[in-house]
Amino acid sequence: MTTYGTITHHGTGKGTASLLLGICSLLAGWTLVAPILGVILGVSSRGSEPFARGRAGWGIFLNLIAMLGWVIAVVAVLAAGLGATAWQLDLGALFSV
Repeated sequence: MTTYGTITHHGTGKGTASLLLGICSLLAGWTLVAPILGVILGVSSRGSEPFARGRAGWGIFLNLIAMLGWVIAVVAVLAAGLGATAWQLDLGALFSV
């Protein structure tokens, strides 16, 4: 009996999932949970799935861009709220005018 060897399949599921989460996070505006999950899947994929390194890299990049966009949006909304509050303050009592 001759054995022809075993076929090992190197999965690419985590890298593909990271890429899809990154694309959907940018296009659909998904908030913080999906991009964090995409970054975690991408980082774990880069170490364990050699055939999905490109997909995992793009997934990490897109998910980080999505998270950065949300952080910038939250900071802008908070800054606008603080600016509107400061605009309505009476500073005459502060400077004794």
